Amino acid sequence: MGFDPCLVRSPAGDGGVGVRVGHPLLDAFLEFVAARSRPNTVLASGFDLKVFFSVVNKDPVEVDTADVLAFIAVQREPRRGATVVRIEDGERGLAARTIKRRLATLSGLYEYLLVRGDTPVTRNPVPRGLAVRRDRGRAVRGVPLIRTPRTLPRILDPDEANALLAALRTHRDRAMVEAMLLGGLRRCEVLGLRLVDVHPGEKRLFIAEAKGGHQRIVPVSARFFTTLASYLDVERPSDSETDRVFLVLKGPRRGRPLTAAGLDEIVSGARHRAGIDHLTCHQLRHTCFTRLREAGMALEAIQAQAGHRSIESTRIYLHLANDWLAGEYRRASQAIDAQTLADS
Repeated sequence: MGFDPCLVRSPAGDGGVGVRVGHPLLDAFLEFVAARSRPNTVLASGFDLKVFFSVVNKDPVEVDTADVLAFIAVQREPRRGATVVRIEDGERGLAARTIKRRLATLSGLYEYLLVRGDTPVTRNPVPRGLAVRRDRGRAVRGVPLIRTPRTLPRILDPDEANALLAALRTHRDRAMVEAMLLGGLRRCEVLGLRLVDVHPGEKRLFIAEAKGGHQRIVPVSARFFTTLASYLDVERPSDSETDRVFLVLKGPRRGRPLTAAGLDEIVSGARHRAGIDHLTCHQLRHTCFTRLREAGMALEAIQAQAGHRSIESTRIYLHLANDWLAGEYRRASQAIDAQTLADS
């Protein structure tokens, strides 16, 4: 028997977020996730479970692999007509990364239920991949369930970056964008900054609320600290009781911490005024690291600045940096030409 999933979000006592979807097993899993993950991860997990069990109208203990495969088919159905595809990956349905994340959440749920051992669940219904057969008939797991295309993120060119900064209306807005564009901070890291995290004398920021709960200290351009000082001196409400750096400046929420939706709205408005077709906060971060790489910053240093746990996540900026591939090819080509001339 199925149930009607309903995503309910509520603040938790420790400053986190409580998420429920209306089933005891799912809610217990989300409590488990909340104890070890950031609030955005908990919310995304809750939404993924809501979507899956809205499509597959079954109790969690009744789900089998056929239901999972049927769910994938539904997620791949065209969203805006059979002839409309995304330019980035050519897909008609949801992005492969989104489907893969939802399957990872679902797989995590069933691994949790298996570890509990007090439910009828005896196996994880989410397959790790599809088996293929070789010539001798031996079955091996070789095909991933969802293929995610490796696409390069979009970045701003220098003219677009200057136009964006010119379109921002307050020192606060400019400081937040510069933190992402010049320092490579994530959106959540910008909004999570506290006054004690700012070290203007050293031109560094302490990132206490990074992705995955990891902390780091990063240098940021003096240009950012100049803009930040103007915001703190002139615009930041002096009667606020919070120590968050970036606050709402007017309206009924004046003096309260700015939200992710508020920052997205600021960036979107500036994007329109600057005449930029598409822009997200994360593109500002990608732009920062691409420019740093083009300027000769070592890949390991960019990894530390970005807070990447793996160097593989940082290697993408090798491909985004215009001069790197051309330079490597030019050096190799010259070496080949020199060898050819020597042999002749």
